[in-house]
Amino acid sequence: MSRRCEICGKGQVRGNHILRRGQAKKTGGIGQHVTAVTPRIFKPNVQVVHAVVDGVRRRVKACANCIKTGRVVKKSPRVLQAA
Repeated sequence: MSRRCEICGKGQVRGNHILRRGQAKKTGGIGQHVTAVTPRIFKPNVQVVHAVVDGVRRRVKACANCIKTGRVVKKSPRVLQAA
């Protein structure tokens, strides 16, 4: 399963987890020192939502940012018919 937004193309990004030791100078210490640098991956918050694309309802993988800003047009809920 690809972890990529189909709307904006946001995907995984590589970075580093930096481990520091010591007290910061501004809080009265002698400064922090880096003791380890470990590679890590930042993963986007991708959700599967039912959306309307070109007038057709289908499932789309979209990041939370696209959903919140309204770039994804969600399908309308079904209307229950009265008996």
